[in-house]
Amino acid sequence: MTPFVAEIIGTMLMILLGNGVVANVVLKDTKGNNSGWIVIATAWALAVFVGVQVAGPISGAHLNPAVTIGLAVAGKFSWDLVPTYIAGEMIGAALGAFLVWLFYRDHFAITEDEGAKLACFSTGPAIRNPLSNFISETIGTFVLVFVIFYFSDPSLSIHNDTTAKIGLGSIGALPVAFLVWAIGLSLGGTTGYAINPARDLGPRIMHALLPIKGSSDWGYAWIPIAAPILGASLAAILYSFLN
Repeated sequence: MTPFVAEIIGTMLMILLGNGVVANVVLKDTKGNNSGWIVIATAWALAVFVGVQVAGPISGAHLNPAVTIGLAVAGKFSWDLVPTYIAGEMIGAALGAFLVWLFYRDHFAITEDEGAKLACFSTGPAIRNPLSNFISETIGTFVLVFVIFYFSDPSLSIHNDTTAKIGLGSIGALPVAFLVWAIGLSLGGTTGYAINPARDLGPRIMHALLPIKGSSDWGYAWIPIAAPILGASLAAILYSFLN
């Protein structure tokens, strides 16, 4: 178990459970069909809890390129490690999305709504306005990363007297789950709160590769990549200025 593997597994579990609840709510004839936004937001928070619990002791549980970049911008994480972490997060997100498709394959087959099927992989706007959508994702990710800095000192001493890679794991799984739950309930209504480039891009790529009818909406795909990176960077800059 290395930080790279931990990021793959933690992100994979997060996406399996997070996109899994979306599939349970929106796909035809599932047991959870039509159970609503509160179910989605709650299960996504618990999905983050699970991913952080597994990856935290090994990698710090970034599970999100925006978190990784934000920590690096703040000088709390080595830029040399950023590509490895982002690669792990992307691979994990794609694997998690594949497992969601495999698990709900029969329900994907009988669901005619192409938008609903895409929603089980990636995010999309409730009202398509690129500027507004970009602002929403930027603010949501800013809240995520800025609050992470203030949950606890962004370092974690471990048993061998070294400092673990910081991230979501350095604050414990439960606080960050509550944070993601709050963001989802309060700020998720406009774009589906990607707040994580890997969470959106990895599954979107998988949607394009799997035998699923419908567009992968690549025209929107840049927003949940660029806006979270900007939001995380702004959070890191403000945190550094204040401290």
